[in-house]
Amino acid sequence: MALAGRHAPYARYTVRASRDRLSVPRHAPAYSWRDDPRVPAFPDDRPLIVFDGLCVLCSANAQFVLRHDRQRRFRLTIAQGPIGEALYRHFGLVKGDYETLLVLDRGRLLTHSDAAIAIARQLGWPWRAATVARLVPRPLRDRLYLLIARNRYRLFGRRETCWMPSDKDRARIL
Repeated sequence: MALAGRHAPYARYTVRASRDRLSVPRHAPAYSWRDDPRVPAFPDDRPLIVFDGLCVLCSANAQFVLRHDRQRRFRLTIAQGPIGEALYRHFGLVKGDYETLLVLDRGRLLTHSDAAIAIARQLGWPWRAATVARLVPRPLRDRLYLLIARNRYRLFGRRETCWMPSDKDRARIL
């Protein structure tokens, strides 16, 4: 994820760098999307997952979350939609480069492996067991995450149109 322009919301804060990419700081000071006029208003009383709606793997993950989220903790939105695109823009991420899953939870942005682990933690048992991945150092986790993310279309395929939820799940999709 590259920062979009030098005036990205977090440009003045330290940014983690990998060999060829930059990404949003993991725990950047809060610059609430609620204060950003470019972001449409949406209910944020529950964690929001922003995923690539054209990616077969990402859509399958979204369906998995909807099926196993018994407490109905999560809301979801596609990165290609108005809310997803506005959030990518807000956080200074490049539009159209949806290599990371975003989780917005209580004003914090989680990306890469941290986002996946946060989802597993809140899904409850047995999925919560995946939080043991936190024992692996973040740079290694994220390297594996990005390897899969960069090759997801080649490995799993790409949809012609965005995934559409069932009628019973439609209320949880923004």
